[in-house]
Amino acid sequence: MSQSTISISLSLFRMNTTDCSAPDSCECNNLWGTISDTRKSRLLNQDEDPEFSDALHKLNVLCCRDDYTAYAEACFKSFGDRVKHWVTVNEPNIETIGGLDSGVLPPQRCSHPFGNCTRGDSTTEPYIAAHHLLLAHASAVSLYRAKYQATQRGQIGITLLGWWHEPATDSSEDAAAATRMNDFHIGWFMHPLVYGDYPAVMRSRVGARLPDFTAEQSKKLPGSFDFAGFNHYLVVRARAHDSAFNTKQRDYYADAYAIANPFDDIQEGHLEYAPWALGRLLDHLKLKYGNPPVMIHENGYADASELPRKVEYEDDDRSEFLQDYLEVLYLSIRNGSNARGYFVWSFLDVFEFLFGYRSRFGLCGVDMNGEGRTKYVRNSGRWYSGFLKGGELRPASSSGKAYVAA
Repeated sequence: MSQSTISISLSLFRMNTTDCSAPDSCECNNLWGTISDTRKSRLLNQDEDPEFSDALHKLNVLCCRDDYTAYAEACFKSFGDRVKHWVTVNEPNIETIGGLDSGVLPPQRCSHPFGNCTRGDSTTEPYIAAHHLLLAHASAVSLYRAKYQATQRGQIGITLLGWWHEPATDSSEDAAAATRMNDFHIGWFMHPLVYGDYPAVMRSRVGARLPDFTAEQSKKLPGSFDFAGFNHYLVVRARAHDSAFNTKQRDYYADAYAIANPFDDIQEGHLEYAPWALGRLLDHLKLKYGNPPVMIHENGYADASELPRKVEYEDDDRSEFLQDYLEVLYLSIRNGSNARGYFVWSFLDVFEFLFGYRSRFGLCGVDMNGEGRTKYVRNSGRWYSGFLKGGELRPASSSGKAYVAA
Protein backbone atom coordinates (compact mmCIF):
# COMPACT_ATOMS: atom_id res chain seq x y z
CA MET A 1 0.00 0.00 0.00
CA SER A 2 3.04 2.25 -0.06
CA GLN A 3 2.01 3.89 -3.33
CA SER A 4 -1.74 4.10 -2.76
CA THR A 5 -3.81 7.04 -3.95
CA ILE A 6 -6.75 8.14 -1.82
CA SER A 7 -9.37 10.74 -2.72
CA ILE A 8 -10.56 12.80 0.24
CA SER A 9 -13.61 14.26 -1.44
CA LEU A 10 -15.80 17.06 -0.19
CA SER A 11 -19.52 16.33 -0.63
CA LEU A 12 -21.23 18.87 -2.85
CA PHE A 13 -24.44 18.97 -0.84
CA ARG A 14 -22.43 20.63 1.94
CA MET A 15 -21.35 23.51 -0.26
CA ASN A 16 -22.58 26.86 0.97
CA THR A 17 -24.55 29.17 -1.30
CA THR A 18 -23.82 32.31 0.71
CA ASP A 19 -20.67 34.39 1.05
CA CYS A 20 -18.22 32.77 3.46
CA SER A 21 -15.24 35.06 3.10
CA ALA A 22 -14.95 36.01 6.77
CA PRO A 23 -14.27 33.26 9.34
CA ASP A 24 -15.92 35.17 12.14
CA SER A 25 -19.19 35.25 10.18
CA CYS A 26 -19.71 31.54 10.74
CA GLU A 27 -23.04 31.24 12.54
CA CYS A 28 -23.99 27.71 11.57
CA ASN A 29 -24.06 26.40 15.12
CA ASN A 30 -26.30 29.24 16.29
CA LEU A 31 -28.63 28.84 13.31
CA TRP A 32 -28.79 25.08 13.77
CA GLY A 33 -29.74 25.58 17.39
CA THR A 34 -32.82 27.55 16.41
CA ILE A 35 -34.35 24.63 14.48
CA SER A 36 -36.65 22.22 16.27
CA ASP A 37 -35.74 18.54 16.63
CA THR A 38 -38.55 17.59 14.25
CA ARG A 39 -37.25 19.90 11.55
CA LYS A 40 -33.68 18.74 12.12
CA SER A 41 -34.79 15.17 11.54
CA ARG A 42 -36.56 16.11 8.34
CA LEU A 43 -33.56 18.10 7.13
CA LEU A 44 -31.06 15.38 7.84
CA ASN A 45 -33.30 12.80 6.18
CA GLN A 46 -33.45 15.08 3.11
CA ASP A 47 -37.24 15.11 2.95
CA GLU A 48 -38.74 16.67 -0.15
CA ASP A 49 -39.48 20.01 1.45
CA PRO A 50 -37.86 22.98 -0.34
CA GLU A 51 -37.96 25.25 2.73
CA PHE A 52 -36.19 22.75 4.94
CA SER A 53 -33.73 21.66 2.26
CA ASP A 54 -32.73 25.23 1.48
CA ALA A 55 -32.24 25.90 5.17
CA LEU A 56 -29.84 22.97 5.44
CA HIS A 57 -28.02 24.06 2.30
CA LYS A 58 -27.46 27.55 3.65
CA LEU A 59 -26.48 26.44 7.15
CA ASN A 60 -23.19 25.05 5.90
CA VAL A 61 -21.28 28.32 5.72
CA LEU A 62 -17.51 28.61 6.13
CA CYS A 63 -17.63 25.77 8.67
CA CYS A 64 -17.64 23.37 5.71
CA ARG A 65 -14.13 24.49 4.79
CA ASP A 66 -12.88 24.08 8.33
CA ASP A 67 -14.70 20.76 8.70
CA TYR A 68 -13.14 19.51 5.49
CA THR A 69 -9.67 20.49 6.60
CA ALA A 70 -10.23 18.66 9.89
CA TYR A 71 -11.43 15.62 7.96
CA ALA A 72 -8.37 15.77 5.72
CA GLU A 73 -6.11 15.95 8.76
CA ALA A 74 -7.75 12.86 10.23
CA CYS A 75 -6.92 11.05 6.97
CA PHE A 76 -3.33 12.31 6.97
CA LYS A 77 -2.86 11.17 10.57
CA SER A 78 -4.46 7.76 10.06
CA PHE A 79 -3.11 6.75 6.66
CA GLY A 80 -0.19 9.02 5.82
CA ASP A 81 2.42 6.40 6.68
CA ARG A 82 1.08 4.28 3.81
CA VAL A 83 -0.68 6.64 1.41
CA LYS A 84 1.76 8.70 -0.63
CA HIS A 85 -0.58 10.32 -3.14
CA TRP A 86 -3.62 12.32 -2.01
CA VAL A 87 -6.43 13.80 -4.09
CA THR A 88 -8.50 16.47 -2.36
CA VAL A 89 -11.53 16.63 -4.67
CA ASN A 90 -12.57 14.51 -7.64
CA GLU A 91 -14.05 16.18 -10.75
CA PRO A 92 -15.29 19.40 -9.11
CA ASN A 93 -15.50 21.04 -12.55
CA ILE A 94 -18.39 18.78 -13.57
CA GLU A 95 -19.98 17.79 -10.27
CA THR A 96 -20.87 21.44 -9.73
CA ILE A 97 -22.55 21.59 -13.14
CA GLY A 98 -24.41 18.30 -12.91
CA GLY A 99 -25.41 18.89 -9.30
CA LEU A 100 -26.14 22.62 -9.19
CA ASP A 101 -26.84 23.75 -12.78
CA SER A 102 -28.65 21.02 -14.71
CA GLY A 103 -29.55 19.16 -11.52
CA VAL A 104 -29.05 15.70 -13.03
CA LEU A 105 -26.56 14.73 -10.30
CA PRO A 106 -26.79 15.02 -6.50
CA PRO A 107 -27.74 17.25 -4.77
CA GLN A 108 -30.11 17.93 -7.71
CA ARG A 109 -30.36 21.68 -7.31
CA CYS A 110 -31.17 23.86 -10.32
CA SER A 111 -33.58 26.50 -11.56
CA HIS A 112 -35.84 26.94 -14.59
CA PRO A 113 -35.19 26.81 -17.53
CA PHE A 114 -31.90 24.97 -17.00
CA GLY A 115 -33.28 21.96 -15.18
CA ASN A 116 -36.29 20.49 -13.44
CA CYS A 117 -35.61 20.83 -9.71
CA THR A 118 -37.66 21.92 -6.71
CA ARG A 119 -34.92 24.21 -5.41
CA GLY A 120 -31.65 25.85 -6.38
CA ASP A 121 -30.25 28.65 -8.56
CA SER A 122 -28.41 27.56 -11.69
CA THR A 123 -27.14 31.09 -12.33
CA THR A 124 -25.08 31.40 -9.14
CA GLU A 125 -24.72 28.18 -7.14
CA PRO A 126 -22.26 26.34 -9.44
CA TYR A 127 -19.81 29.23 -9.21
CA ILE A 128 -20.17 29.61 -5.45
CA ALA A 129 -19.75 25.88 -4.82
CA ALA A 130 -16.68 25.71 -7.08
CA HIS A 131 -15.21 28.74 -5.31
CA HIS A 132 -15.43 27.10 -1.90
CA LEU A 133 -14.21 23.77 -3.24
CA LEU A 134 -11.08 25.57 -4.41
CA LEU A 135 -10.62 27.21 -1.02
CA ALA A 136 -11.21 23.93 0.81
CA HIS A 137 -8.65 22.26 -1.45
CA ALA A 138 -6.06 24.97 -0.79
CA SER A 139 -6.70 24.75 2.96
CA ALA A 140 -6.11 20.98 3.02
CA VAL A 141 -2.96 21.30 0.91
CA SER A 142 -1.60 24.05 3.16
CA LEU A 143 -2.17 21.88 6.22
CA TYR A 144 -0.55 18.83 4.63
CA ARG A 145 2.52 20.76 3.57
CA ALA A 146 2.90 22.48 6.93
CA LYS A 147 2.48 19.44 9.19
CA TYR A 148 2.81 16.16 7.30
CA GLN A 149 4.54 16.27 3.94
CA ALA A 150 8.12 16.49 5.22
CA THR A 151 7.79 13.41 7.41
CA GLN A 152 5.31 11.37 5.36
CA ARG A 153 7.00 12.28 2.07
CA GLY A 154 3.80 12.18 0.05
CA GLN A 155 2.22 14.32 -2.65
CA ILE A 156 -1.15 16.03 -2.81
CA GLY A 157 -3.19 17.31 -5.74
CA ILE A 158 -6.65 17.62 -7.27
CA THR A 159 -8.40 15.64 -10.03
CA LEU A 160 -10.44 17.39 -12.72
CA LEU A 161 -12.58 15.98 -15.48
CA GLY A 162 -10.56 16.47 -18.65
CA TRP A 163 -12.99 16.77 -21.53
CA TRP A 164 -11.32 18.39 -24.51
CA HIS A 165 -13.49 20.78 -26.54
CA GLU A 166 -13.19 21.07 -30.29
CA PRO A 167 -15.27 23.23 -32.67
CA ALA A 168 -18.31 21.48 -34.13
CA THR A 169 -17.68 23.08 -37.54
CA ASP A 170 -14.90 24.96 -39.32
CA SER A 171 -16.48 28.33 -38.52
CA SER A 172 -14.52 30.92 -36.55
CA GLU A 173 -17.50 31.27 -34.20
CA ASP A 174 -17.38 27.59 -33.23
CA ALA A 175 -13.60 27.75 -32.88
CA ALA A 176 -14.00 30.62 -30.42
CA ALA A 177 -16.72 28.68 -28.58
CA ALA A 178 -14.42 25.68 -28.16
CA THR A 179 -11.67 27.92 -26.79
CA ARG A 180 -14.11 29.48 -24.32
CA MET A 181 -15.33 26.06 -23.21
CA ASN A 182 -11.78 24.89 -22.50
CA ASP A 183 -11.33 27.98 -20.33
CA PHE A 184 -14.66 27.40 -18.58
CA HIS A 185 -14.07 23.67 -18.15
CA ILE A 186 -10.33 23.40 -17.42
CA GLY A 187 -9.36 26.98 -16.64
CA TRP A 188 -12.15 27.35 -14.07
CA PHE A 189 -9.94 25.42 -11.64
CA MET A 190 -6.48 25.39 -13.23
CA HIS A 191 -6.28 29.17 -13.64
CA PRO A 192 -6.76 29.91 -9.90
CA LEU A 193 -4.42 27.04 -9.02
CA VAL A 194 -1.68 28.46 -11.25
CA TYR A 195 -2.36 32.21 -11.42
CA GLY A 196 -4.57 32.96 -8.41
CA ASP A 197 -7.75 34.03 -10.21
CA TYR A 198 -10.34 32.83 -12.69
CA PRO A 199 -9.74 33.16 -16.46
CA ALA A 200 -10.39 36.62 -17.86
CA VAL A 201 -13.11 35.27 -20.15
CA MET A 202 -15.02 33.98 -17.11
CA ARG A 203 -14.58 37.27 -15.25
CA SER A 204 -15.94 39.23 -18.22
CA ARG A 205 -18.86 36.94 -19.07
CA VAL A 206 -20.03 35.79 -15.64
CA GLY A 207 -19.50 39.17 -14.01
CA ALA A 208 -20.59 39.74 -10.43
CA ARG A 209 -21.95 36.19 -10.13
CA LEU A 210 -18.37 34.89 -10.09
CA PRO A 211 -17.01 35.22 -6.53
CA ASP A 212 -13.85 37.20 -5.81
CA PHE A 213 -10.76 35.90 -4.07
CA THR A 214 -9.23 37.95 -1.30
CA ALA A 215 -5.62 39.05 -1.72
CA GLU A 216 -4.56 36.38 0.77
CA GLN A 217 -6.49 33.67 -1.08
CA SER A 218 -4.97 34.73 -4.41
CA LYS A 219 -1.53 34.19 -2.89
CA LYS A 220 -2.44 30.85 -1.30
CA LEU A 221 -4.01 29.19 -4.35
CA PRO A 222 -1.16 29.28 -6.91
CA GLY A 223 0.98 26.18 -6.64
CA SER A 224 -1.36 24.48 -4.17
CA PHE A 225 -0.86 21.11 -5.85
CA ASP A 226 2.01 18.71 -6.40
CA PHE A 227 0.23 17.23 -9.40
CA ALA A 228 -2.93 17.87 -11.40
CA GLY A 229 -4.99 14.77 -12.08
CA PHE A 230 -7.30 14.48 -15.08
CA ASN A 231 -9.99 11.93 -15.89
CA HIS A 232 -10.01 11.91 -19.67
CA TYR A 233 -12.45 10.01 -21.85
CA LEU A 234 -13.74 11.99 -24.80
CA VAL A 235 -13.85 15.04 -27.00
CA VAL A 236 -16.84 17.40 -26.87
CA ARG A 237 -17.92 19.36 -29.95
CA ALA A 238 -18.75 23.00 -29.16
CA ARG A 239 -21.10 25.25 -31.11
CA ALA A 240 -21.35 29.01 -30.72
CA HIS A 241 -24.46 30.29 -28.96
CA ASP A 242 -23.98 34.04 -28.96
CA SER A 243 -27.72 34.70 -28.58
CA ALA A 244 -27.39 33.48 -24.99
CA PHE A 245 -25.88 36.89 -24.17
CA ASN A 246 -29.30 38.50 -24.55
CA THR A 247 -31.15 36.17 -22.19
CA LYS A 248 -32.10 37.47 -18.76
CA GLN A 249 -31.06 34.27 -17.02
CA ARG A 250 -27.78 32.60 -17.85
CA ASP A 251 -26.19 29.43 -16.54
CA TYR A 252 -22.69 28.02 -17.04
CA TYR A 253 -23.13 27.11 -20.72
CA ALA A 254 -25.00 30.31 -21.55
CA ASP A 255 -22.21 32.29 -19.90
CA ALA A 256 -19.75 30.52 -22.19
CA TYR A 257 -22.00 31.34 -25.17
CA ALA A 258 -21.66 27.73 -26.22
CA ILE A 259 -23.73 24.63 -26.88
CA ALA A 260 -21.46 21.94 -25.49
CA ASN A 261 -23.37 19.97 -22.89
CA PRO A 262 -22.73 16.27 -23.54
CA PHE A 263 -24.83 14.89 -20.67
CA ASP A 264 -27.63 13.61 -22.92
CA ASP A 265 -25.16 11.89 -25.25
CA ILE A 266 -23.31 10.40 -22.29
CA GLN A 267 -26.52 9.04 -20.80
CA GLU A 268 -27.33 7.40 -24.13
CA GLY A 269 -23.81 6.01 -24.50
CA HIS A 270 -22.94 8.18 -27.52
CA LEU A 271 -19.33 9.00 -26.70
CA GLU A 272 -16.74 10.30 -29.15
CA TYR A 273 -13.43 8.69 -28.26
CA ALA A 274 -10.47 10.49 -29.82
CA PRO A 275 -6.93 9.63 -28.67
CA TRP A 276 -5.55 12.82 -30.25
CA ALA A 277 -7.72 14.81 -27.82
CA LEU A 278 -5.55 13.61 -24.94
CA GLY A 279 -2.52 14.99 -26.75
CA ARG A 280 -4.20 18.36 -27.22
CA LEU A 281 -5.22 18.45 -23.57
CA LEU A 282 -1.62 17.81 -22.49
CA ASP A 283 -0.31 20.42 -24.95
CA HIS A 284 -2.84 22.92 -23.57
CA LEU A 285 -1.66 22.31 -20.01
CA LYS A 286 1.96 22.63 -21.12
CA LEU A 287 1.50 25.91 -22.96
CA LYS A 288 -1.11 27.68 -20.83
CA TYR A 289 -0.36 26.48 -17.32
CA GLY A 290 3.41 26.10 -17.19
CA ASN A 291 3.55 22.35 -17.87
CA PRO A 292 2.56 21.16 -14.38
CA PRO A 293 3.04 17.55 -13.27
CA VAL A 294 0.01 15.69 -14.65
CA MET A 295 -1.47 12.29 -13.91
CA ILE A 296 -4.17 10.73 -16.05
CA HIS A 297 -6.22 9.22 -13.24
CA GLU A 298 -8.94 7.70 -15.42
CA ASN A 299 -9.02 6.61 -19.05
CA GLY A 300 -10.96 3.64 -20.30
CA TYR A 301 -13.32 2.02 -22.75
CA ALA A 302 -16.91 1.03 -22.01
CA ASP A 303 -18.95 -1.79 -23.47
CA ALA A 304 -22.28 0.01 -23.48
CA SER A 305 -25.05 -2.55 -23.77
CA GLU A 306 -27.42 -4.60 -21.71
CA LEU A 307 -26.05 -7.06 -19.20
CA PRO A 308 -24.15 -9.84 -21.01
CA ARG A 309 -25.73 -13.26 -21.18
CA LYS A 310 -22.38 -15.01 -20.97
CA VAL A 311 -18.80 -14.48 -19.88
CA GLU A 312 -16.99 -12.42 -22.52
CA TYR A 313 -13.21 -12.69 -22.81
CA GLU A 314 -12.85 -11.08 -26.23
CA ASP A 315 -12.57 -7.28 -26.01
CA ASP A 316 -10.23 -6.28 -28.83
CA ASP A 317 -11.81 -2.81 -29.02
CA ARG A 318 -10.78 -2.09 -25.42
CA SER A 319 -7.21 -3.22 -26.04
CA GLU A 320 -6.94 -1.10 -29.18
CA PHE A 321 -8.47 1.90 -27.38
CA LEU A 322 -5.86 1.72 -24.61
CA GLN A 323 -3.03 1.16 -27.08
CA ASP A 324 -4.04 4.23 -29.07
CA TYR A 325 -4.22 6.43 -25.96
CA LEU A 326 -0.95 5.12 -24.54
CA GLU A 327 0.75 5.85 -27.84
CA VAL A 328 -0.50 9.45 -27.76
CA LEU A 329 0.63 9.75 -24.13
CA TYR A 330 4.09 8.47 -25.07
CA LEU A 331 4.40 10.96 -27.95
CA SER A 332 3.24 13.82 -25.71
CA ILE A 333 5.91 12.99 -23.15
CA ARG A 334 8.50 12.84 -25.94
CA ASN A 335 7.33 16.34 -26.96
CA GLY A 336 7.85 17.73 -23.46
CA SER A 337 4.63 17.05 -21.57
CA ASN A 338 5.16 16.68 -17.82
CA ALA A 339 2.80 13.69 -17.60
CA ARG A 340 3.87 11.51 -14.67
CA GLY A 341 1.32 8.70 -14.49
CA TYR A 342 -1.55 6.88 -16.19
CA PHE A 343 -4.36 4.77 -14.71
CA VAL A 344 -6.78 2.60 -16.68
CA TRP A 345 -10.43 2.79 -15.69
CA SER A 346 -11.02 0.23 -14.59
CA PHE A 347 -9.52 -2.91 -13.09
CA LEU A 348 -12.97 -4.50 -12.71
CA ASP A 349 -16.52 -4.02 -13.95
CA VAL A 350 -18.18 -1.84 -11.32
CA PHE A 351 -21.43 0.02 -10.69
CA GLU A 352 -20.97 3.20 -12.72
CA PHE A 353 -22.34 6.46 -11.35
CA LEU A 354 -24.21 7.35 -14.54
CA PHE A 355 -24.71 3.95 -16.16
CA GLY A 356 -25.12 1.46 -13.34
CA TYR A 357 -24.11 -2.00 -14.55
CA ARG A 358 -24.96 -1.26 -18.20
CA SER A 359 -21.46 0.03 -19.04
CA ARG A 360 -18.53 -2.25 -18.41
CA PHE A 361 -15.07 -0.67 -18.25
CA GLY A 362 -13.18 -3.55 -16.64
CA LEU A 363 -9.98 -5.20 -17.73
CA CYS A 364 -11.50 -7.94 -15.62
CA GLY A 365 -15.13 -8.91 -16.10
CA VAL A 366 -17.85 -9.94 -13.69
CA ASP A 367 -20.41 -12.61 -14.53
CA MET A 368 -23.47 -10.64 -13.43
CA ASN A 369 -25.78 -13.56 -14.20
CA GLY A 370 -23.88 -16.08 -12.11
CA GLU A 371 -24.86 -16.71 -8.53
CA GLY A 372 -21.31 -16.14 -7.30
CA ARG A 373 -20.61 -13.06 -9.47
CA THR A 374 -17.50 -14.82 -10.80
CA LYS A 375 -14.59 -12.57 -11.80
CA TYR A 376 -12.44 -13.33 -14.82
CA VAL A 377 -9.58 -11.67 -16.73
CA ARG A 378 -10.48 -10.38 -20.18
CA ASN A 379 -7.98 -10.47 -23.01
CA SER A 380 -7.33 -6.75 -22.55
CA GLY A 381 -6.32 -7.46 -18.96
CA ARG A 382 -3.89 -10.13 -20.07
CA TRP A 383 -2.39 -7.82 -22.68
CA TYR A 384 -2.13 -4.87 -20.26
CA SER A 385 -0.50 -6.98 -17.57
CA GLY A 386 2.08 -8.13 -20.09
CA PHE A 387 2.63 -4.59 -21.34
CA LEU A 388 3.32 -3.30 -17.82
CA LYS A 389 5.89 -6.06 -17.41
CA GLY A 390 7.77 -4.89 -20.50
CA GLY A 391 5.73 -6.43 -23.30
CA GLU A 392 4.88 -4.83 -26.63
CA LEU A 393 2.37 -2.02 -26.91
CA ARG A 394 0.85 -3.59 -30.02
CA PRO A 395 1.72 -7.29 -29.99
CA ALA A 396 1.21 -9.41 -33.08
CA SER A 397 -1.56 -11.98 -32.99
CA SER A 398 -0.70 -14.90 -30.75
CA SER A 399 -2.22 -17.00 -27.98
CA GLY A 400 -3.48 -14.84 -25.15
CA LYS A 401 -2.94 -11.58 -27.05
CA ALA A 402 -5.95 -9.40 -27.63
CA TYR A 403 -4.76 -7.10 -30.38
CA VAL A 404 -3.94 -8.06 -33.96
CA ALA A 405 -1.58 -5.57 -35.57
CA ALA A 406 -2.66 -4.18 -38.93
